[in-house]
Amino acid sequence: MRDMTSGVQLKRAISPVSVADTTAQVSQIIDRQGYQALTFLIATGAIADADATFTVLVEHGNDSGLSDAAAVADDMLLSQLAGTAPETAAAFQFDDDNEVRKIGYVGDKRYVRLTITPVANASAALLAAVALLGNPDLAPVEQAAA
Repeated sequence: MRDMTSGVQLKRAISPVSVADTTAQVSQIIDRQGYQALTFLIATGAIADADATFTVLVEHGNDSGLSDAAAVADDMLLSQLAGTAPETAAAFQFDDDNEVRKIGYVGDKRYVRLTITPVANASAALLAAVALLGNPDLAPVEQAAA
């Protein structure tokens, strides 16, 4: 069996949160330095609102504060569903309780962030996101706590 643990680094993107309005949930800025692969993993919990939808946006840039942030083109993203636009496939709605989504980044910018924006959400929706960095320049990788 092959070891995957020694070749990946996990970074907190969006800490577990209960969203009860339409405030966009913006991830930490993920620094890709030393890694050739990035996938965002999104987890939902209970979504109470009966008509809420949640859109996904990935932005990238070369400034550490993402002052140069630009939306990532679909050809630099990997979809979890063949034939479906990546950000569309990663989006979710009111009846997607306790599910997971993923969206991969294959662009060439150093810094990347994820934004999840609720629409028509007036009740608690539980969500979180993690950045999975892979294909490290140096392995094995020791997991940082932050």
